[in-house]
Amino acid sequence: MISATFIGPVFALLMMAVAVGMDAFSVSMGMGMIGLRLRQIIHIGFLIGTFHVIMPLTGMIIGHILSEHFGWVAQRAGGILLLILGAQMVLSSLRDQEKHVLQPAGIGMLVFAVSVSLDSFSVGLSLGIFGARVLITVVLFGLVTTVMTWCGLLVGRKFQHVFGSYSEALGGCILFAFGIKLFLYK
Repeated sequence: MISATFIGPVFALLMMAVAVGMDAFSVSMGMGMIGLRLRQIIHIGFLIGTFHVIMPLTGMIIGHILSEHFGWVAQRAGGILLLILGAQMVLSSLRDQEKHVLQPAGIGMLVFAVSVSLDSFSVGLSLGIFGARVLITVVLFGLVTTVMTWCGLLVGRKFQHVFGSYSEALGGCILFAFGIKLFLYK
């Protein structure tokens, strides 16, 4: 039987995975509007999902090292980092700018995957400072982001400009809320 002490943190990590995946969803909708084939959509989703495992894992390792050496200062810094990241996501979603979409092949695809995954590094850094469970975190981040990327690409293919930046703003609000919690946690 699964205990409540396991379900609460896993639910919180799932919400963070969705928040980080919102950026991938939002950006993928834009890429989906260029008319990708289903094979390209599957490949792009796996690539972005893989980077959403690598980046937070790297961040968590660094965050864990920082928390061992700097304790509560590192935890407060992790909270501030999430606050800044959440605010930045909300503000960037409010800008009325078209995002330039790179071609979904070769080096352009790698640059796209890394750029969409950078926020997961910052979240991973904060979670490493907080002491989150590494395996469940990276698996959730990777799976959720892969699925959200696929959804974004498919929605972009069908609806072109219907959702806009609202999904990125929601993700920013979720990260901001977790930043407050982490900053105030004792």
